[in-house]
Amino acid sequence: MQTIFIMIKCDLGKAYPVADALVENVEQVSEVHSTSGEYDLLVKCYLQDSDDIGHFVNEKIQTLPGIKDTFTLIAFKAFS
Repeated sequence: MQTIFIMIKCDLGKAYPVADALVENVEQVSEVHSTSGEYDLLVKCYLQDSDDIGHFVNEKIQTLPGIKDTFTLIAFKAFS
């Protein structure tokens, strides 16, 4: 299982509809947080080891209406 975090810039006034669309339409999305600063949303996703991260972000995330820009982080290990 791969864990990635995607920071998303939304079109003005579109953060809530984008968050709803992510939760409702993208099964790999685990959590969506609204954030302050340069990006509007922080999205945690779990992908299968065989999934291509680039294709996932380009085809499943960046194509949703209201998304202006993304920045993807790949997580190596979770500590608890």
